[in-house]
Amino acid sequence: MANGGGGGGSGGGGGGGGSSLRMSSNIHANHLSLDASSSSSSSSSSSSSSSSSSSSSSSVHEPKMDALIIPVTMEVPCDSRGQRMWWAFLASSMVTFFGGLFIILLWRTLKYLWTVCCHCGGKTKEAQKINNGSSQADGTLKPVDEKEEAVAAEVGWMTSVKDWAGVMISAQTLTGRVLVVLVFALSIGALVIYFIDSSNPIESCQNFYKDFTLQIDMAFNVFFLLYFGLRFIAANDKLWFWLEVNSVVDFFTVPPVFVSVYLNRSWLGLRFLRALRLIQFSEILQFLNILKTSNSIKLVNLLSIFISTWLTAAGFIHLVENSGDPWENFQNNQALTYWECVYLLMVTMSTVGYGDVYAKTTLGRLFMVFFILGGLAMFASYVPEIIELIGNRKKYGGSYSAVSGRKHIVVCGHITLESVSNFLKDFLHKDRDDVNVEIVFLHNISPNLELEALFKRHFTQVEFYQGSVLNPHDLARVKIESADACLILANKYCADPDAEDASNIMRVISIKNYHPKIRIITQMLQYHNKAHLLNIPSWNWKEGDDAICLAELKLGFIAQSCLAQGLSTMLANLFSMRSFIKIEEDTWQKYYLEGVSNEMYTEYLSSAFVGLSFPTVCELCFVKLKLLMIAIEYKSANRESRILINPGNHLKIQEGTLGFFIASDAKEVKRAFFYCKACHDDITDPKRIKKCGCKRLKVAARSRYPKDPFEFKDTTHNPRLVAEPVEDEQPSTLSPKKKQRNGGMRNSPSSSPKLMRHDPLLIPGNDQIDNMDSNVKKYDSTGMFHWCAPKEIEKVILTRSEAAMTVLSGHVVVCIFGDVSSALIGLRNLVMPLRASNFHYHELKHIVFVGSIEYLKREWETLHNFPKVSILPGTPLSRADLRAVNINLCDMCVILSANQNNIDDTSLQDKECILASLNIKSMQFDDSIGVLQANSQGFTPPGMDRSSPDNSPVHGMLRQPSITTGVNIPIITELVNDTNVQFLDQDDDDDPDTELYLTQPFACGTAFAVSVLDSLMSATYFNDNILTLIRTLVTGGATPELEALIAEENALRGGYSTPQTLANRDRCRVAQLALLDGPFADLGDGGCYGDLFCKALKTYNMLCFGIYRLRDAHLSTPSQCTKRYVITNPPYEFELVPTDLIFCLMQFDHNAGQSRASLSHSSHSSQSSSKKSSSVHSIPSTANRQNRPKSRESRDKQKYVQEERL
Repeated sequence: MANGGGGGGSGGGGGGGGSSLRMSSNIHANHLSLDASSSSSSSSSSSSSSSSSSSSSSSVHEPKMDALIIPVTMEVPCDSRGQRMWWAFLASSMVTFFGGLFIILLWRTLKYLWTVCCHCGGKTKEAQKINNGSSQADGTLKPVDEKEEAVAAEVGWMTSVKDWAGVMISAQTLTGRVLVVLVFALSIGALVIYFIDSSNPIESCQNFYKDFTLQIDMAFNVFFLLYFGLRFIAANDKLWFWLEVNSVVDFFTVPPVFVSVYLNRSWLGLRFLRALRLIQFSEILQFLNILKTSNSIKLVNLLSIFISTWLTAAGFIHLVENSGDPWENFQNNQALTYWECVYLLMVTMSTVGYGDVYAKTTLGRLFMVFFILGGLAMFASYVPEIIELIGNRKKYGGSYSAVSGRKHIVVCGHITLESVSNFLKDFLHKDRDDVNVEIVFLHNISPNLELEALFKRHFTQVEFYQGSVLNPHDLARVKIESADACLILANKYCADPDAEDASNIMRVISIKNYHPKIRIITQMLQYHNKAHLLNIPSWNWKEGDDAICLAELKLGFIAQSCLAQGLSTMLANLFSMRSFIKIEEDTWQKYYLEGVSNEMYTEYLSSAFVGLSFPTVCELCFVKLKLLMIAIEYKSANRESRILINPGNHLKIQEGTLGFFIASDAKEVKRAFFYCKACHDDITDPKRIKKCGCKRLKVAARSRYPKDPFEFKDTTHNPRLVAEPVEDEQPSTLSPKKKQRNGGMRNSPSSSPKLMRHDPLLIPGNDQIDNMDSNVKKYDSTGMFHWCAPKEIEKVILTRSEAAMTVLSGHVVVCIFGDVSSALIGLRNLVMPLRASNFHYHELKHIVFVGSIEYLKREWETLHNFPKVSILPGTPLSRADLRAVNINLCDMCVILSANQNNIDDTSLQDKECILASLNIKSMQFDDSIGVLQANSQGFTPPGMDRSSPDNSPVHGMLRQPSITTGVNIPIITELVNDTNVQFLDQDDDDDPDTELYLTQPFACGTAFAVSVLDSLMSATYFNDNILTLIRTLVTGGATPELEALIAEENALRGGYSTPQTLANRDRCRVAQLALLDGPFADLGDGGCYGDLFCKALKTYNMLCFGIYRLRDAHLSTPSQCTKRYVITNPPYEFELVPTDLIFCLMQFDHNAGQSRASLSHSSHSSQSSSKKSSSVHSIPSTANRQNRPKSRESRDKQKYVQEERL
């Protein structure tokens, strides 16, 4: 500036010429600056042009003056001397900041002095007020004087204005949120204008009326000024507000804009401070409800702080490097663009420092010294944390997008590689029809690599999302409201089953709370926890909700194996999807695997079957269609639907009846729907039965999907189909919208009497009707199970000597491992099927528990109402205890453990069961002991009783003539780990990697694992009748009413015998038919299975569905092996052998109990002074009973006194 002034004074007396010379020089410098600016250079180009003209001796002082000249045009009337005015812009900001700070401090000082000075005076006045008596005569306080009221009014006015300003700038109201977001958006807009202007020189002349960007920037800053005023009014502490970052930003950005308008020139200056507004980016996103998680908020915070610091520091370097040092007369400047400065700051923070761009000015280098300390620390701490947060971002955190025309289900709960693979293997099996359902898994833990690979292999039908069903936000992500169903998987191997059930119940509550109408299918571990689901208001089994209790079904399967060995394997294979494996060799595996490929399906029956009896249709389907129908859904005239298993020849098929079939795939079952007598009567190949155009088929097609699901055919004209209703009929348990799910309607109190009375085989005898006494409680209140008065556990405990003296035969031995701390496995579910009321009392097998008395005491509360139950305290590993209960004479030995899930090593979870099984198999017995005991008591094993009616076709499973080794004892062992099945049989050749259903112990029915029940989840989803059917078969007749009763009292309630409760006895049960003798002995040696099927169905209404065959029966040489395996639904031409046992569904025989109507203790039992009971009874002849006439009451009392003792 001094040099410029000297140049001007050297003109001497020619003042005007000097002025014109300076103007021409300014214009020349302006042209040079514009040229340099067009080539992306800074305002320092004027100094380079002056240095090029320094060689001319005519102008010595011009170069120094050119260094101070700013760009100027003829349209912009800038300072004619071309001097820099940066100090004016900076001074406006400094004066505003320090002036306001001075005023605030002065105000606080004066206020403090005023308070100090007036403090004493105020106290004196207040004391005077009190001394003068501030109370009135009546004791009340005097009203406040007018001056105090004015002060209060003034304070109230100031407070209201302050509150109004606070509401305007806060995000608690819509106006405040809009204002906060608008201020942030305008701050970013001002920063963008700065980026645009950074390509121009640091200081240049600009006309406000012609510069559009300056006008926009001016408008933004006017808004910032108004917002600053609101913030100032709302601030509680003005001093701290004045020193806030946002306030400092406003001080150094708002005043320079007004100065630029006044001076008609622009200076970039400190406008880069607007980048500090980016720090509030996370707050803005939170106001907009975009950021909700802590990780996302933290990530945005780190990014905004890092970027704002980076951009602000780059702006300062850009300012000082393009301006130069003031004490160097701005001669050491260099032309750097803003983005080159951004690059320089990044390589500086990262300590790379390539050296291609560096600071030349002293101010720039001094700033870099201090910045590198903080920048390096920030870079080293922020960047790794940002990367970690980005890396921890949920890979599966998106939302499901529903596909039009495609349903989806949500699977949650216990999501592991094993559970998911088992579920997908069954759900997506090729034997099902096209599964147009997408599976969405929801779990709060990301999948491991193996599970992720499994999802990728099924990516067309499977998606995984990370989240929890307890979070409504995650439920919305997977579109639970539009899902077809929600399936909840349970951890079958958890140490605390009750806690696992509680977790799944909470999942059900959360899902139902979010969407009450969603269909839920959940797995439960403990039977008693099912009652908690009934407490959920929106839980409704009638709408499709189902609870698959693994303990109930597992023990039910095992209980059915006690009645018909091998049945657990057959049922497990029927409800699982297995692919057909063809074996050419004539081995037992060939026939077993042919049966394994069969599954349970449902299909509507063709109208060609209407009016035919169930046995006729069943025979026609088996012979002609190669289908096995075992049950139907029967629709009665009173708008009730029932699932009837082998109902008998009294029932006629209705229009639109749903049948339950055993077949190898779903396509085969279509034959039952397509069959037409006119078109297919002469067809011998069932594969040729296709859809035809007959009118009858079209009628059947319309009935398949009726508009009203309960639009029934009028059958009142047929007295054989519909009987008169019975009074006091219990309400139906069938869902009005879904098929029956939780109990076979065969067990309905109203179904049996009116359906069975037309069957001559099932008409109860007069003697049995006479025995009915409403004053004696023989069955539970539902009539489904045998019942006795509660007994104390001490009355059923046997010592080892007492058990040895008690002759036990044809009984069930339950070896149970457990202690005081073991989880309860629910032995009631094992006993209930063995005490079903469709067995006569004398047919009940005595049950003996061998195990820890401490554990059995905990289970006894649920068992004390069942007859014929005894306990031997001991251990299943003790051979003395096993011999005391005559294990060699038992019908079945069940090995269970309650300690399996308490061991972390899966290979050792079944150690107790395996050791007990091997211990029993290695035992040796004296042949004479069991035979002498049986003969001395005149005992005949149940089912071998020759005093039963001659026309009875069932003699039960034939007992071996004698058992001298434990290998021949029928055993079923429960396993947790499927791979441990290899340790049960030491003589088999199963590979350790063989699937469970392919192993010999499972095929023979001697091993059962809970994992086979996993397939019920998908089976229940595709057909909700399947669970009803299986529960009817294996639980002995559990119904929703019974479950509600157990939920209330946790025990069965005794009931009086009425026609309605006795009618519930008339239901099918599973039995085994022996071919060695009896009415089917002629078919046992080389006969066809189809002939046996038809004869049993026509003659006795018995429905055969499988064979239990000796393993080596196919060998030409005799074998000593007594192992048998299961053959499911063999073909018509399958050849039978005499040793075969046939699985069949037999009707309840009213006459079978007449020969056992009166029971008495054996002489051995009567001589014993012990209070313990015996299962051995002598059977008086019918003539002896007739010679001792008694009244009905006396006979029943004598009979049921013995029941109570048992």
